[in-house]
Amino acid sequence: MAAVPPVGFPGRPTVEAGTAAQLAEGELPAETLAELRELAGRYPQPRSALLPMLHLVQSVEGCVTPRGIEACADLLAISAAEVSGVATFYTMYKRRPVGAYHVGVCINTLCAVMGGDAIYDRLRGHLGIGNDETTEDASVSLERVECNAACDYAPVVMVNWEFFDNQTPETAVDLVDELRAGRPVRSTRGPQVCTWREAERVIAGFPDDRADEGPGAGPASLAGLRLAREHGWTAPDSHGAEGKDAEETKSGTGERVGADPATSHGGSAYTRGDQETHIQESAATAVDDSERTPDADGDARTGEDRP
Repeated sequence: MAAVPPVGFPGRPTVEAGTAAQLAEGELPAETLAELRELAGRYPQPRSALLPMLHLVQSVEGCVTPRGIEACADLLAISAAEVSGVATFYTMYKRRPVGAYHVGVCINTLCAVMGGDAIYDRLRGHLGIGNDETTEDASVSLERVECNAACDYAPVVMVNWEFFDNQTPETAVDLVDELRAGRPVRSTRGPQVCTWREAERVIAGFPDDRADEGPGAGPASLAGLRLAREHGWTAPDSHGAEGKDAEETKSGTGERVGADPATSHGGSAYTRGDQETHIQESAATAVDDSERTPDADGDARTGEDRP
């Protein structure tokens, strides 16, 4: 299968990879060096720009390369060892070339219980690659991710950091096949999936003006916010127990003066029984709103269609 070409968007330059010779020796392209200097100039302390600078390097090189490390070190007047220490600490920085579409399968506790391990195993066999490896056609790379921060839609797969919720081994295989075929793919909560290098350029701090494309959150993520609004719940004020409430507290008793157990959610007069009642009511309502029912294949997921 031929390598998947970068996906372009109207009014947006296509991010091209460097040649093999460029990756092996020489300096980064002049325009990239100029943008690295621009990033360094955005911070009072230039070395604070190192993280976005490394993402920019990845957007051009496909990974963090030796010449990218040297360029960052020279521009920030720090050692290459310091840059390497950062690049090898954070897992979003890759030291080997990444595919056009980087697929991350969450295998942390909840996603694993819901099928994350099965999804990873199926993709590994289907693609013929292992963790942090890339297919021969450079179209897809695969990673076992410890947490995608989307437990409410477990099991979750990410492509270039865009969410694909409530996945199964079958839907995950369909997803990578669509990507490898070069067909447009839209994430569950976010925009159409772009290439790895294009995503890295956005993370580096060069927006593509697509931040508001697609939904940013789903019903399960917003259930707590909706419940809070329905019940009039608010967060404690900035003073806490040391502020106004402390002045209204009887000395040595811990009981608030004039507190109403039915409304005092934050004080000691709000009893354990009240707390348990509210927790039970909230949980019941949340389950009603996002009840997971078996689909035709027997997979438990939300009532919403998968992408």
